[in-house]
Amino acid sequence: MARKKKVEKVELPHAPAVNQPITETIEKNYMPYAMSVIVSRAIPEIDGFKPSHRKLLYTMYKMGLLNGSRTKSANIVGQTMRLNPHGDASIYETMVRLTRGNESLLHPFVDSKGSFGKQYSRDMAYAASRYTEARLDPICAELFDGIDKNAVDLVPNYDNTTTEPTLLPTTFPNVLVTPNMGIAVGMASQICSFNLGEVCDGTIALLKNPKITTDKMLDLIKAPDFAGGAMLIYDREQLKTIYVTGRGSVRLRSRYSYDKENNCIDILQIPYSTSIEVIIKKIVDLIKEGKLKEITDIRDEIGLEGFRLTIDLRRGVDPDALMAKLYKLTTLQDDFSCNFNVLIDSSPRQLGVVDILREWIRFRMNCLSRELTFDLGKKKDKLHLLKALSKILLDIDKAIKIIRETEKEADVIPNLMSGFDIDKVQAEYVAEIKLRHLNHEYLINRVKEIESLRAEIKEIEAILADEIKLKGVIAEQLKAIKKKYAKPRKTQLIFADDIIEAPKTEEIENYNCRIVLTRDGYFKKVTHQSLRGNDEHRLKDGDEIICSEDAQNIDDLFVVTDRCHTYKVKLSMFEPVKASLMGDYLPAKLDFEDGEKPILIKAINDSFKAEHHIIYIFENGKGVRIPVSAYETKSNRKKLTNAYSAASPVVAALYENETCEVLIGSDAGRGILIKSSLIPEKTTRTAGGVTLFTLKKNQKVILAANGERLEKYEGASKCRKIKIPATGNPLTIPDLADMQIGIE
Repeated sequence: MARKKKVEKVELPHAPAVNQPITETIEKNYMPYAMSVIVSRAIPEIDGFKPSHRKLLYTMYKMGLLNGSRTKSANIVGQTMRLNPHGDASIYETMVRLTRGNESLLHPFVDSKGSFGKQYSRDMAYAASRYTEARLDPICAELFDGIDKNAVDLVPNYDNTTTEPTLLPTTFPNVLVTPNMGIAVGMASQICSFNLGEVCDGTIALLKNPKITTDKMLDLIKAPDFAGGAMLIYDREQLKTIYVTGRGSVRLRSRYSYDKENNCIDILQIPYSTSIEVIIKKIVDLIKEGKLKEITDIRDEIGLEGFRLTIDLRRGVDPDALMAKLYKLTTLQDDFSCNFNVLIDSSPRQLGVVDILREWIRFRMNCLSRELTFDLGKKKDKLHLLKALSKILLDIDKAIKIIRETEKEADVIPNLMSGFDIDKVQAEYVAEIKLRHLNHEYLINRVKEIESLRAEIKEIEAILADEIKLKGVIAEQLKAIKKKYAKPRKTQLIFADDIIEAPKTEEIENYNCRIVLTRDGYFKKVTHQSLRGNDEHRLKDGDEIICSEDAQNIDDLFVVTDRCHTYKVKLSMFEPVKASLMGDYLPAKLDFEDGEKPILIKAINDSFKAEHHIIYIFENGKGVRIPVSAYETKSNRKKLTNAYSAASPVVAALYENETCEVLIGSDAGRGILIKSSLIPEKTTRTAGGVTLFTLKKNQKVILAANGERLEKYEGASKCRKIKIPATGNPLTIPDLADMQIGIE
């Protein structure tokens, strides 16, 4: 076996270190990238488009989709890659935003068919390009008008296989009509949309008076107009700043209607800068935090009729006051920041509305001049040819004779040139005339065009020579566009004086707690953290706990007393105490009447539902179930009188969230145990109920209990009854002085 030779490691010399300043590195490596992003990707130009928009629309134009039928979006995306080599996904995303179905633009450029998502929804995704179809919208005729007449420069595409326009010769200020946003390197652009009709009026006014004031422009272009509608809070001074500097913000708020029959608010339009998912999440979070207790449900009801977000309200809630609160706490009211950065001659400039219109007029005048120059050349060329026809009209036979007697084909043109004193181009035109056209009628009709052509040429030359006339043509085009495409404003203007401000409310700290009520009327709110250390409650001698449940500090507290009253107060008004303390004396805290005592407390939260019941048991053996919905009030009342029947003293008030067993005991030491479903339900609060317990003369009911408190009474299970009224069975009552039992 041959031995391997040992390979010696050769140390290569290191390249000498070269000191290079960081500024030089950034200038050579980073600046070209930054300028490419600014100039060729993120910032819109004076035609209102970024390169990606322009390449897509021009491709669709060359595919014949301006007047043709729809084609698959995948086909459009594939063709666009000849101009835009950044991948099909980014091209399709660009197309989606320009479609009618996406509802991002006041005037969509793509007539779409299929699912293209929605601007106002973050989660409503668009379908794949193989499923959707599209063509250009008719308004695109205004984008390409004159593009085939040298109105703009055409440059080679990235692989020199075709050409594309540097700009589109838009016949209206699309830069202000189509919203645009882009983030470049070190700068950004965010242009809001304005109403097409108002922009046309403002541009015409600027064409007539280049020194127009900002105030006058504000009268014509009143404010931004968004595809999503909503309402704009009009602040003239703030808008004036945007119109002059190109920076600032406008405040938008949602539009809504109140459905009285279903007691709900329908949000019909939201600010352009937010989405339905953001709004729903924020409202749900606020409900969980206890800051929006007026709302019972919120749901997305977007359908064929369009956008709708429905908010169900609790009974008695003022919808306008609630919306004022929602405007303050959620993006149902939101700001749209304006930053009008536009590329002018490949240089980014921040311009106000008036300056943008001035730059567009300069751009449009150049496009129109080039277009008219193109037409002028074509008409002069045609006039030049028709002059040759006027000469041969004098002697058609001579022209025919020259052609017939010429032996060689190559000599036809020179012979015609010398025979009629015309140039080579004219001779070529005469030679190509069909034999059927060599009649007096055809030739005379063609010669008649000479005068109309001369008039048209004279008119075009006059327009090109006079800037005022050139502006007049632009103004007439704008008037025609306004008449054909203008739509009423979608965004309604409102003034600050018309706004209802939300009432200022203190932030309530939320935490879990245990609420406790004793028979003698003492109330405690104990935090769960405090209960971990000691859960043994301190009570007065002879007192006991009759109600206890978990709650949150943001809940309301529902209290029933023995004087046919109910109270509703904020649980947060009670200070948390330790279990080892007596707590608050509820009659003093809530200003009860003399001798009035609480018999039931219940936290108002998700477990407190309208379909649940409160069971009242009276001394005369009668009982009744009253639905919780009977205690709902239109106003936020603290005290409600006539909460139940006063025909007989009340013994107990029990909360029923589901069917349970209720024990009723008399002062004769007898009792009955019945299902709560046997107790009749009455919708009238003051209903006296029906007899449950058959009592002998001078006997009365002294206790009622359900839930865990049944364990206190021996022999309760032997008192079970299936019908009412019923006579009692013997029952061991630990303390006959216990005249009031509640629910734990």
